[in-house]
Amino acid sequence: MSTTQSDRLRGLLEPLVAAKGLDLEEIEMSKAGKRRMLRIIVDSDEGVDLDECAELSREISDKLDETDAMGEDEYNLEVSSPGADRPLTEHRHYIRAIGRLVKFQLVESGELVARILDVDDEGMDLEVPGVKGRKATARRIAFTDIAKARVEIEFNRKDKKEEEA
Repeated sequence: MSTTQSDRLRGLLEPLVAAKGLDLEEIEMSKAGKRRMLRIIVDSDEGVDLDECAELSREISDKLDETDAMGEDEYNLEVSSPGADRPLTEHRHYIRAIGRLVKFQLVESGELVARILDVDDEGMDLEVPGVKGRKATARRIAFTDIAKARVEIEFNRKDKKEEEA
């Protein structure tokens, strides 16, 4: 998809998404046979549920039809929340991941798996799990030290609400 079309779609859809209290995370265009696939990824601090995606999908579809932003060719529209394996790239992504276990690829010193405890403008405070019965240790990491970061899936993770109770 051309940068101008991507920018045009973002300019058209961002106010619609923001009016729902959501962030427009990504606009992705791909080919699916003869049809095109337009995938819109949205998120919020509280997450996004299926009903919100369905309602937003209808509104986006109407907006695209009335403006003819997608042209005459057929396309499929998909509105969804980011997957669990989405990379953390924005400051707000790290804030939303507080309490989660994250795998960091560090710029200079390899890999680190740790739980995010707190996030500020410069970086974050982490809890590095102990190995072989050792206690967890605290660590501070700056955003500039991170090459890549991705939330780790935890099947037996305690919910935040359970921990607060």
